Amino acid sequence: MSVGYAAPGEARGSEMTSFAVLAGISFSHLLNDTVQALVPAIYPMLKESFALTFAQVGLLTLTLQVTASLLQPVVGLYTDRRPTPYSLVAGMAVSLVGLLLLAAAPTFGIVLVAAGLMGVGSAVFHPESSRVARMASGGRHGLAQSVFQVGGNFGSSLGPLLAAFLVVPHGQSSIAWCSLLALAAMVVLWKIGGWYGERRSVRTGASSYTGPGIRPGLSVQRVGWSLAILGALIFSKYFYLAGLNSYYIFYLIEKFGVSVRTAQIDLFVFLGAVAAGTILGGPIGDRFGRKYVIWVSILGVLPFTLALPYANLFWTPILTIGIGLILASAFSAIVVYAQELVPGRVGLISGVFFGFAFGMGGLGAAVLGNLADRVGIDAVYRMCGFLPLIGLLAAFLPDLD
Repeated sequence: MSVGYAAPGEARGSEMTSFAVLAGISFSHLLNDTVQALVPAIYPMLKESFALTFAQVGLLTLTLQVTASLLQPVVGLYTDRRPTPYSLVAGMAVSLVGLLLLAAAPTFGIVLVAAGLMGVGSAVFHPESSRVARMASGGRHGLAQSVFQVGGNFGSSLGPLLAAFLVVPHGQSSIAWCSLLALAAMVVLWKIGGWYGERRSVRTGASSYTGPGIRPGLSVQRVGWSLAILGALIFSKYFYLAGLNSYYIFYLIEKFGVSVRTAQIDLFVFLGAVAAGTILGGPIGDRFGRKYVIWVSILGVLPFTLALPYANLFWTPILTIGIGLILASAFSAIVVYAQELVPGRVGLISGVFFGFAFGMGGLGAAVLGNLADRVGIDAVYRMCGFLPLIGLLAAFLPDLD
């Protein structure tokens, strides 16, 4: 099994994988992303309550995602220099405040503020939790990143169910009950923070900042171009996913006339497929090489995305399951591949790529929302179907395995 290059102080394959810590950080990711996914899942309710346009719906997603995307690299760079084990608890506390504010928001402006606070909480959570996953990996970095990621993806799939069976029947104020999930995550993260602090005291080299690191055998220019290609692949993946995450419910309602609850359940099925695809990508990348997982997962989804706008109600959920399974397998492989390009900078790389992914999701939601107001959601899906062609760029990535 290929475990890739490890910088001084990083976990090697000879160390034991700490599955208890991986389970804890994955469960915390599940809780974090459940409350984050609640916001897009209640868009139909918010759209009706505040008389929003699709452009305003996109602005809400943009606020949620951009606050996270801009702050994550900053958080990652700071924690590379000065790891802060209990910052995960603080970030979750900010998300908790955002949930309580969202439950009581009387105007669209307050809803935007609440979404921004939840984005800040997410920005603090992701870089350091990704570092914890790598520290607990025992050298099985792809597996650890997938276990960490699948918690978030499964949490994202639970958001629509929470909306369908709690928030929609009981109204906006019932969002306050979801703050209990954030509180539970804070308890788990406090325990993980203690493990992290003990681990850091034993392995100080894993968190010391010694300047930029470049993988041996590659020039700075080659690493830079490779990171740019990975960024382009993240763009294609998350710009497309933004169209499904934010507007799939509206697409099903407008095109096929299904109920809001049925559409939310279909969104849950799609997000469940995303979770399943995530858990597969990391271990396959450990075994066969991350470059090939990246190549297949981005470009391989093209037939499904091209067919989706022309499918009937029977085939639409089936195609979205295929899209979720294939496309989701890329992200864990991309993050670990980037970490191996720039070894020793786990926080910075995680922050940059999680932040860029969030940013592209937010930008995609805003752009596609404006486009949907002009030409319709169906036309948007037809245009977005060509985005996976950007996966051809993966052919230019160096083979690190």
